[in-house]
Amino acid sequence: MIENALILAAGKGTRMWPLTENSPKPLLPLGGLPIIERQIQELKKVGVTNVHILIGYRMKEISDYLDNANLGLNINYIVQEKQKGTGHAVNQAKGKISGNFYCLNGDILVNSKNLANLGNNKDKMTMMVTKVNDGSNFGVVESKNGHLISIVEKGLSGENMINAGLFLFNEEIFTAIDGIKKSIRGEYELTDALQSISNQIHILEYKGLWMDIGSPWNLITANEEYMKNCIGNIEGAIEENVACTGEIHLGKGSILKSGTYVEGPVWIGENCVVGPNAYLRSGTVLCGMNKVGASTEIKNSILLKNAKAPHHNYVGDSIIGENSNLGSGTKIANLRFDKEEIEVIHSGKKTNTGRKKLGAILGNNVNTGINASINAGTILGNNVKIGPNTIVSGTYESQSTIA
Repeated sequence: MIENALILAAGKGTRMWPLTENSPKPLLPLGGLPIIERQIQELKKVGVTNVHILIGYRMKEISDYLDNANLGLNINYIVQEKQKGTGHAVNQAKGKISGNFYCLNGDILVNSKNLANLGNNKDKMTMMVTKVNDGSNFGVVESKNGHLISIVEKGLSGENMINAGLFLFNEEIFTAIDGIKKSIRGEYELTDALQSISNQIHILEYKGLWMDIGSPWNLITANEEYMKNCIGNIEGAIEENVACTGEIHLGKGSILKSGTYVEGPVWIGENCVVGPNAYLRSGTVLCGMNKVGASTEIKNSILLKNAKAPHHNYVGDSIIGENSNLGSGTKIANLRFDKEEIEVIHSGKKTNTGRKKLGAILGNNVNTGINASINAGTILGNNVKIGPNTIVSGTYESQSTIA
């Protein structure tokens, strides 16, 4: 049994903008709870008792949350003051962790079954790999007879086997990292350390859905998959004339008002008000203190804390940031007329999300006027204001006013 784990969670997560502008990426929700909490839950299932977490960006928010979460294992923090590459990140644990340990990126969807398979290889250092349609944003791996031959950071386009960001290491990895030099990017790359001891690195394929939760639309997809295993738990109140199907999690202090229809799996956090006459469709997550009001329909979307869709709204395949409010009649489209995959403008370039249904990504404190219309693939930064009867498409920076 492997008792130790290292989670790499120090990065800013710039690809997750605007959601990470005011929040650390590990605290973004997956099935209603932070990604990092879900990872720790899976590690605990396979016997891990000590979790070391590498923190940096907005580190106090992460440590404060986990310290109050009562997760039932020991959590230790390792601070990375400056981020100098993946190898440098792992090497921060040198002298702080011993023996065999799991090492995982803080932004991957992981489950206990794959962790258990990885732990069965405790006599050797092991890297999990998975096949993707486009390897250009990942480390592409070549192996033979179950051992690493080569790995290319930010590899090749087309279908490739890639580094899944999930490893079983021992203290020899620190020796390997100490022996590498800076890459052409000026960083100490974990891939260079792995390459230097390739004959010692065993390869194991990840089974089932693997996902790098790198962008907001990835978070929607990961949430869809996670919600398929949602377990119903009713702690709130349900009025008469409410219909529920499938698995429903209803948190303390929340209420489903008369005339509401809930089509699980749906996760409703604490102190939410849904209805009267609202419709929550499968995959929807309300993170807490949300209001979904009369004649509002929410489909496969994430409402972060205190986000509200109170009157005659439609929200499909979207993320609504904290403290945002949709004015009466605001509609968010989630499908192109030609039904092709939706492209967005993100970080200044056009990106294919790979999703045929994608609504909008709204940052925190976004407010829309009555009867606003938001087209599929729209991204709004934080503190954006949209005037009444406005049609919105494209990407807008934080603090924008659209009228």
